[in-house]
Amino acid sequence: MKKTYNVPAEFQPISMWGYFGYSILFSIPFIGFIFILIFSFGSKNVNKRNFARSNFCVLILVLLIFGIITLIGFLTGGANAILQWFQSIGK
Repeated sequence: MKKTYNVPAEFQPISMWGYFGYSILFSIPFIGFIFILIFSFGSKNVNKRNFARSNFCVLILVLLIFGIITLIGFLTGGANAILQWFQSIGK
């Protein structure tokens, strides 16, 4: 039984299963990113738009942290050690 609220359509709450489904949709590589962008900038529902924007912010933070860790690895010579390890496996 779907519960309806006496609010305009753009403020209708998202159900628990809706959040669950959107989380799965947003976690699909490439397709999820496209849907995050579509919902972040084009959704009429405020709750759906804010949920997509929060996922977009998390994605940006993860990419920034990954980039910083990668940069630190390259600057400290960690990349050379990893390449040598891969070469030793191949022999």
